[in-house]
Amino acid sequence: MRSLLLFVPALLMAQTAPPTKAPATPAKAAAAAPKAPAKAGTTAPRPAATAVHPAGRGASAAHPAAAKPAAPPPLATDEEKTIYSIGLSISRSLASFDLTPAELELVKRGISDALAKQPAVPLEEWGPKIQALATARVKAASVAYLAKAAAEPGSIKTESGLVYRELRPGTGESPKAADTVKVNYRGTLTNGSEFDSSYKRGQPAEFPLNGVIRCWTEGVQKMKVGGQSRLVCPSELAYGEQGNQSIPGGSTLIFEIELLEISAPAAPVAK
Repeated sequence: MRSLLLFVPALLMAQTAPPTKAPATPAKAAAAAPKAPAKAGTTAPRPAATAVHPAGRGASAAHPAAAKPAAPPPLATDEEKTIYSIGLSISRSLASFDLTPAELELVKRGISDALAKQPAVPLEEWGPKIQALATARVKAASVAYLAKAAAEPGSIKTESGLVYRELRPGTGESPKAADTVKVNYRGTLTNGSEFDSSYKRGQPAEFPLNGVIRCWTEGVQKMKVGGQSRLVCPSELAYGEQGNQSIPGGSTLIFEIELLEISAPAAPVAK
């Protein structure tokens, strides 16, 4: 999280220094992003909308039909594609901020002003507030998501705060905390961003159930082989306030898990 948050301020630092070239699972899973400037009370004025008659309802010269914006030119060279990728990288680092269109315009304005060396506010004063904004927005989104998930039909909220929902029943035994399990899974943030997937790697994950995040240790023990379940994990059962790699601190995580196999721990060798 911290490394991703540094990416946006690094761009804005162009106001004080010339730009530099940026260098181009679950045993505690990993992916997501930081957030940007605080919600502002003012926004750039929007151009007045032109009244347009609905198609087939007598459109006239006084009310011409709105022209479709021209499609951007294709990316022709490797350099263009690389520069375009800077924008993709920035978008990832902004994802967890859940910016409104007006806030996104403020981010664009900040980049333009920094490159023109005409910042509206000093980055040294306001840049350190980005992390706090990111954490606050992630927490707010997490609380709302947990409440919604717990209210869904078939969901069970446990005493720990885990929200468990069976998607497909399995058969046979359920694993114990000391067992090793083989699973396929997909992990996402509350905004839908995927941060980890055994499906994409093309290989199931295998690990001792007591060696992963608490949400998994508790939730997978409720499953049976062949079953599929959804775990909604509050941050205190996942990666807490510190986050993990690109998972922002305070994040609620959503996992869809298929339990494929259970292996009991090996018996101790008799001496």
